[in-house]
Amino acid sequence: MILRNLEPILKEALQRSPVVVLLGPRQVGKTTLAIGLIDEVNAIYLDLEDRLDLEKVRDISAFHQSNKKSLLILDEVQRLPEIFSQIRGIVDKERRRGNKTGQFLFLGSASLDLLKQSSESLAGRITYLELFPVNVREYAQEDLAKVNDLWLRGGFPESLLAASEKNSLIWRKDFIRTYLERDIPQLGPRIPAETLERFWTMLAHNQGSVLNAAHLARNIEVTGVTIARYLDLMVDLLLVRRLKPYTVNVGKRLVRSPKIYVRDSGLTHALLNIKSYNELLGHPVVGGSWEGFVIENIMSVIPSGVQTYYYGTPGGAEIDLILEFSNTEKWAIEIKRSSAPSLSKGFYFACEEVKPSSSFVVYAGNDTFTMQGGAIALPLDSLMQKLISYA
Repeated sequence: MILRNLEPILKEALQRSPVVVLLGPRQVGKTTLAIGLIDEVNAIYLDLEDRLDLEKVRDISAFHQSNKKSLLILDEVQRLPEIFSQIRGIVDKERRRGNKTGQFLFLGSASLDLLKQSSESLAGRITYLELFPVNVREYAQEDLAKVNDLWLRGGFPESLLAASEKNSLIWRKDFIRTYLERDIPQLGPRIPAETLERFWTMLAHNQGSVLNAAHLARNIEVTGVTIARYLDLMVDLLLVRRLKPYTVNVGKRLVRSPKIYVRDSGLTHALLNIKSYNELLGHPVVGGSWEGFVIENIMSVIPSGVQTYYYGTPGGAEIDLILEFSNTEKWAIEIKRSSAPSLSKGFYFACEEVKPSSSFVVYAGNDTFTMQGGAIALPLDSLMQKLISYA
């Protein structure tokens, strides 16, 4: 059993907002987290992939009227978008009665569709949260063996807690197959599963690389427009991350395409058929995989409103991750797999151009120390704790 760090945040959101949306990919633990609330509050859980539950809430006003003292938890709510306009009327009616919080909890596994469906009709009445796969703070902290286990298997609970590496890999491959053969077709796009699997696998091979749509298009024999459509879909399903370039310094010639990451490291390794930690260490993707793993862990704890970028120039100046808290506060983060990290001239040149207020090097060790130029080297867990404590 893993205690998810989002539990107290979810409870607090329900205490201040009438509608809360919990987003995350399938099998990440949204349902488990939500059902855990039933033991603490008066709640009713409905799975809209279940035909009977779906019929119960087609007239959501009538169902709410019969259960108005309960928190209504609707799983896979994007399957019934027409209820959002009805829910606005319910929320406004309850507000007039003095009931302003904790009426609906929506669970969804496709972010863009859900946001589009709910944002207009429920503006000012809704709070959005994202449940990431299990992170270092929840599972490993500074235990390097457990960090490596999490990195290899990824953060989906069933994969992470499997009885063996073999069982973990089988679970992840089944997960990928289910998305390709069932979940994505149900969302509407008519994309051959084999083509989308090749695309997903190519992204894994190029983990952490700057997007080259023309190269991807040539390799799977589609157009650049089609590549953009595939990428939008995978980003929307919370399976792939597009990291934007930092382009504030308009006087410089900068790399302006996004970097692309398969978000869960375990899925990256399953797509590449990496079976063990030793195989991972000898694979060409090891550096990109570690970088993506660190970035996703950081993303899982950054404060609301923080903007995220990478920085790169054709001349080799580069920062793996920039966190922009405000116009005057930004952190430059370099990611190193080595237990004895060193920084390239490119990082120092990039810092001279970006002028971060703080710079950090996340590396695979336990100590914290200051490097040449003032950058602080520290473990991933320690940087995550800094972000959690950031005020």
